[in-house]
Amino acid sequence: MSRVANFHWVDERIRSQRIAPRTAGALPSAKEITVELIGTRAEVRRRGGIIPSWVLFGMIILAGTGLCVTVNIRTYTQKQVASDQYQNLQSAVGSLQLSNEALRTDLQRLQTDAKAIESAARSQLNMARANEIVVPVE
Repeated sequence: MSRVANFHWVDERIRSQRIAPRTAGALPSAKEITVELIGTRAEVRRRGGIIPSWVLFGMIILAGTGLCVTVNIRTYTQKQVASDQYQNLQSAVGSLQLSNEALRTDLQRLQTDAKAIESAARSQLNMARANEIVVPVE
């Protein structure tokens, strides 16, 4: 199928490059020059077109290499983003673990130490002893 389309393209290209014949007989005609440079239509078809096969192979290899490089670069940047997010989460987990440890020590202290219970009741619940008088200061 592609060879048929290629023949048509080559034929149209050769047909469109024809030059009007000159009246002087000393110079070769355009058809003779074309046949000499490119070859006859049968030779062009036998060779598979004007573009050599190694050029097509090189273009395919170049396109494949470009695709692989593009995919690798994109994957590397996504890996970097994921690594940065992981580091941020690790630091957040570390700070939360420190906060939990501080809360555990406060809880342990409030469960065992009477002075800690009293200071927490005074500061957080605004409580006072029965023999104390509270004077609001504005």
